[in-house]
Amino acid sequence: MTTGAIIMMTLALCITWGGAALCIAIAMKKKKKPKS
Repeated sequence: MTTGAIIMMTLALCITWGGAALCIAIAMKKKKKPKS
């Protein structure tokens, strides 16, 4: 595997996990209505 391919794979993984984490965080915020 070339360095470029490895970089692309890590980028894709970061984007995928980042998006999933964001979705979970948003869902948690929607479920937990902060009493402020």
